[in-house]
Amino acid sequence: MGGALATAVSKSTKSVLLADFFAEKAQTLAEKLGVKTGDNKAIAESCKYIFLGVKPQMMADMLSSISEDLKAREDVILVTMAAGISIETIRRMAGGDYKVIRIMPNTPVLVGEGEVLYSPSENLSADEVDFFTENMKFAGKLTKIDESLMDAGCSLSGCGPAFVYMFIKGLAQGGKDCGIDSKTALALAAQTVIGAAKLLSESGEDPDILIKNVCSPGGSTIEGVKSLESDELENVVDRAVKAAYKRNIELGKA
Repeated sequence: MGGALATAVSKSTKSVLLADFFAEKAQTLAEKLGVKTGDNKAIAESCKYIFLGVKPQMMADMLSSISEDLKAREDVILVTMAAGISIETIRRMAGGDYKVIRIMPNTPVLVGEGEVLYSPSENLSADEVDFFTENMKFAGKLTKIDESLMDAGCSLSGCGPAFVYMFIKGLAQGGKDCGIDSKTALALAAQTVIGAAKLLSESGEDPDILIKNVCSPGGSTIEGVKSLESDELENVVDRAVKAAYKRNIELGKA
């Protein structure tokens, strides 16, 4: 995800410094994007917006390793994408009352169609937030959300692509079972989801209305819808989001 965000930001500015535990990985991406590399210390000493692209379980150790370098900075802004870790916890781990932007991007950021939830701490200026959103615009859509809802938002848009891919797999399998070859079935399923999502987003219609618009009385679609209703598809997905949400809460307590 760090690489995906770096790719998006590099389309707005080349003032980007990359670091990775595997230096050669950062170097390869930097060459591709036309930006520079450094190490965690160099970033802590020189960058204003520092993206903390590590897993929640690694955050405390990583911030501890650069805490002394951060103390000399008054303008630094920490951008965290770790599930379950609050702004106040980031500050505690870093050892100071830092400016923090908590974000939750999803993997479609890789193709510029991501959903990036963000919640800035109270001590950021409007200009600092605007600068951040302007330089993140090529990641996709940015949605400001209250931090109290970040774990819920992560469970929906952050985890959601995996759930959608599972639906696409099932849709494609249905096509294969009816005689369509695997490659074509997957392409048809993917485009169907893309088109349906775009229609929902741009029309502003309620999903139930759009479902009704596809279903002709006595037709084939209604038979498939009846099958999905019988299997409680909506409840199955609802439970998946709630399970992810529960885990996000657990991560925040770890």
